[in-house]
Amino acid sequence: LSESIAFFTVIVGAGIIGLTIARHFLLHSNLSVALVDAAIPCAGATGAGQGYIWRVHKIPGSEKWELEIRSHQLWEALAASIKSQGLDPLQELGWKKTGSLLVGKTAEDCSVLKRKVEQLNNAGLGAEFLSSDDLQLEEPALDLGQECGAAFLRDDCQLDARHAVAFIEKGNRYYAAKGRYAEFYYEPVTSFLRSESMGAIEAVQTFKNTLFSKKAVVLAAGCWSGSLIQGLLKCSETEINFPVKPRKGHLLVLENFKSLNLNHGLMEVGYSNHESATIRLPDSEIGFDANTSSISMTATMDMSGRLVLGSSRQLVGFSTEVDESIINRIWERAGEFFPTLTKLSLKDLSKSREIRVGLRPYMPGGKPVLGPVPGLSNFFIASGHEGEGLSLALGTAEMIVDMVLENPPKVNPAPFSASAVVLLSG
Repeated sequence: LSESIAFFTVIVGAGIIGLTIARHFLLHSNLSVALVDAAIPCAGATGAGQGYIWRVHKIPGSEKWELEIRSHQLWEALAASIKSQGLDPLQELGWKKTGSLLVGKTAEDCSVLKRKVEQLNNAGLGAEFLSSDDLQLEEPALDLGQECGAAFLRDDCQLDARHAVAFIEKGNRYYAAKGRYAEFYYEPVTSFLRSESMGAIEAVQTFKNTLFSKKAVVLAAGCWSGSLIQGLLKCSETEINFPVKPRKGHLLVLENFKSLNLNHGLMEVGYSNHESATIRLPDSEIGFDANTSSISMTATMDMSGRLVLGSSRQLVGFSTEVDESIINRIWERAGEFFPTLTKLSLKDLSKSREIRVGLRPYMPGGKPVLGPVPGLSNFFIASGHEGEGLSLALGTAEMIVDMVLENPPKVNPAPFSASAVVLLSG
């Protein structure tokens, strides 16, 4: 028998976006929150991420910039508050001040990087351009020749997604004893129940429970958000098309790897192009072929000293099977930046490796959708962050909560409106 329970807000999706939205409601109101998921936190894209929340590859003045900077400020404030409580942000969040390097190999790359440094400095971030000699001093393991260079942000940090999720979960659960918070994990949503009189979503139905919402339902189910809406509102007069797609990514993680030491977090200059690429439409030369994969070098050392190499992007549906050819390409690409890797065989490292595969929620416009769904005043979407879920999580949570509570926005929500991308019929 299912049980009916009422909450102020019901959040569908317990990845980093859903968790932080729940956290923001709990910290900044006295209202109750239910968090629902078909699995558990870190079962999807959040747990498969690399953990960087860098700004070196971001674009000042872009539509996402204000949200990116606000979210970064909130992460820094959280790390500072943890430290002020006598706790260690490294242990609690995996928080490390690594600095971030955007690396290029050619004179043409360096021209791009110098413009990037100027943009970042004009935005007040204190970036530096490193020549090949400067770069060699900062990152001796790199060997890219005399034409190479990098954009460098010394103050950038990374964190560990699993530690950060555990910290946020623990904080949320503090409110469970106060009757304000409940988790419904391993409970797939089976339908959204609409009010006949108001037309709004009044409850979220799982196979175990009916979770009534007094104020808002927030859909934060990553790349599953689109199919969830379509599948669960089929019986409704309104059909919603939300064009989020799963963008598969692989990471290679090497335990006890002594052959390479990194001082900073690195990514190649082409990473931004891969991140923002859009699907090639008929008669269009823009974007990439959805059936092919793109590989761009990213390299970090995590809080346990593991080397994490990435990354790949593929639009191949919801499969999370490991593709060894992609892993080989990631390894080969990393070897182009770190020649010491070419002397090693990936096969010999098979016992000390972990492969992470996740499905990033990709939106054709390259930015998340945050806000109310047209025609359903109490139904909010927070999805489509692609590879930026971790870095944008706290800013996203603040924006959604401010919308639901009708607070003045800290960041202009207009660029993320659902109106332009969510299609309604019926």
